[in-house]
Amino acid sequence: MFHISNFTNNDDIRILDTAGPFTVIEYLRDLSVMPSNAAAAYFCNAMNVRKRQVICDLKKAQITVQAGAMQWMAGNVNAVTGIKGVGDLFSKAVRGKVTGESAIKPEYTGDGIMVLEPTYKHLLLLNLDDWNNSVVLDDGLFLACDSSIRHKAVMRSNLSSAVAGNEGLFNLGLTGSGIVCLESLCPREELVEITLQDDVLKVDGNMAIAWSGSLSFTVERSGKSLIGSAASGEGLVNVYRGTGKVLLAPVQ
Repeated sequence: MFHISNFTNNDDIRILDTAGPFTVIEYLRDLSVMPSNAAAAYFCNAMNVRKRQVICDLKKAQITVQAGAMQWMAGNVNAVTGIKGVGDLFSKAVRGKVTGESAIKPEYTGDGIMVLEPTYKHLLLLNLDDWNNSVVLDDGLFLACDSSIRHKAVMRSNLSSAVAGNEGLFNLGLTGSGIVCLESLCPREELVEITLQDDVLKVDGNMAIAWSGSLSFTVERSGKSLIGSAASGEGLVNVYRGTGKVLLAPVQ
């Protein structure tokens, strides 16, 4: 039995979002300051640069997190590698290498509480049920998810997409039912959500942070010809085709 005081019930902390086993909190002010960094702390607060954390309630679901993300835990919490054999280890190592994610993401089980490391990035909770149970992520966004969600390396529709767009050939794909927690440089309020129904979205730059696994992703010329692309001044664009959703940041 444990009891936690002066945490979420502290008047310096507010709850931003909650879904499934995850609760996102934000520190309204940085009170641990000295004269040498007080000015920076003041302007950080004015510009919405604040520490945020994720609280995981393992009574609601088992959790898979990015390696090294755990800060502290209370109660009955057990960490396992999630490796089911040599073949599983090899496939996860390959997937981690090609997607840029950690090869082994620890899984936490039990019925206690786990708190992840604080970050100044924005923490987003996505329900895969709202994404037709499949989402592809831009590199480095994954933080945590329900352990029932499956991870896979998603290859671009063609090799030229990666070469021409100066992007990696693979992205991390998540499939199943449950909640995914992402670390984003942009807050949820600034992200643009575009829903496609047998249509196409062209984006000049790497601004999509997540898109439905049902969409085809390629890199193409903005015009039908080299001359047309040159005339438009855009050159190559990221293209998403099919039926699904795309989450766009306002800047790269």
